[in-house]
Amino acid sequence: MMYRRAENHLAKWFKRKRRKPLVLRGARQVGKSTLVQQFASKTRLHLNEINLERHLYLNDIFKTLEIGHIIKELDAIIGANIQKPGSLLFLDEIQATPYALQALRYFYEDKPLIPVIAAGSLLEFALSDHHFSMPVGRIEYYHLGPMFFKEFLDAIEPELTKYISAFDMQRGIPVSAHQKLLKRQREYLFTGGMPEAVLVYGESESFKEVSEILRSIADTYQDDFSKYAKQKDLALMQRVFRYLPRSIGRKMKYSNISRAERSKDLKATIELLTKARVCHKVFHSHCSGLPLYAEIDEKTYKTIFMDVGMVNHICGNDWITIQSLNDRDLINEGALAEQFVGQHLIALNNEAPRLTYWLRESKSANAEVDYVISQGNLILPVEVKAGKSGALKSLQQFALKKRTDLAIRFDLNMPTLQHVSFTTRNKTGNEPVAFKLLSLPLYLVEELPNIVDQLRLEGVI
Repeated sequence: MMYRRAENHLAKWFKRKRRKPLVLRGARQVGKSTLVQQFASKTRLHLNEINLERHLYLNDIFKTLEIGHIIKELDAIIGANIQKPGSLLFLDEIQATPYALQALRYFYEDKPLIPVIAAGSLLEFALSDHHFSMPVGRIEYYHLGPMFFKEFLDAIEPELTKYISAFDMQRGIPVSAHQKLLKRQREYLFTGGMPEAVLVYGESESFKEVSEILRSIADTYQDDFSKYAKQKDLALMQRVFRYLPRSIGRKMKYSNISRAERSKDLKATIELLTKARVCHKVFHSHCSGLPLYAEIDEKTYKTIFMDVGMVNHICGNDWITIQSLNDRDLINEGALAEQFVGQHLIALNNEAPRLTYWLRESKSANAEVDYVISQGNLILPVEVKAGKSGALKSLQQFALKKRTDLAIRFDLNMPTLQHVSFTTRNKTGNEPVAFKLLSLPLYLVEELPNIVDQLRLEGVI
């Protein structure tokens, strides 16, 4: 079994007195079904699992919203009483019977003692042709993404996870552990966090086998598109799917995807893929106050893909390419590093899985900060540098415009906290600007919230 931190969320959900049916959302093959199966096994719950793709007729049963009738049908399929204490009802592939989503309301209202988890991929594809009121307030969502780097480590070399979990700015990290973590982090850039790819790599240490798995996953997505997309939209959806991994870190321009297609159609396709969590939009925010999402410009955004391993596969990168890239000239790994940090920052914010960045475009000079996040009352600009060096011009411009106290840089260096000061010239003369720069190696991205809180408690910021 491979540990997933989402197991902790499921445990808390199960213990609630007034728990609502839980809907696991996420892209195809991120491990939703396996997560539920492992949770039931570890907590010794009897799992009543129904794959709704195999029982499509149930959609008409769910449509009746007669909870007694629905339970009798589910009992018959399982061959047992789903209301028996110590059991868990799992409705997998719920997108195959969309009316089951509406029926979850009555599990909550009429049968609250039955713990229900539903999971589905590409839900928005299936729901686009259905018009019914969603059970708002009667269900809750949990967004599951690819495995975190620390989960990857736990499966590949678990003794290294302690250096991340127990990281402290004062103690730092041993040089030998730092080098091992950098090596594993580069391996993660290639394998990504899709559970099957991680499992295969842990068993075989074969990047060739990892590539075969990633190819199979990509083919599965193509099959899904043909199931749920309208035929006239299928070619466009496949084209956008192949384009997005090649555009990481770049402002979206629909003409770069196709000059033959209408911007309206391209926008709608990206929106659908975003809702299905195949990709994520990162909107430009003015970042003048909190919440950051209140000041976004919906017309200005870039995208990151669901998983860095999938990015490599679709872009045609093999392990020899990734391994041979040096620190100063990482070519495509600059985008891969931004993808790596971005997918982790999104996953860390499960309640509102969204992300912003800052862009200033002018005739004289442009400035762009890769990501901007918030923690407490802090607005934190985040720069990603794939190598060991990188200028701070964009961070300096952000600090000048927004008066930030702390900026974050992810690179390949050992962790440091330093004071940055510079002087800029404005209309009235020279103006001093100062901020603290927290530099962290890429592999510590999961610990960023804890590290920032530590600095806040110590009064450093």
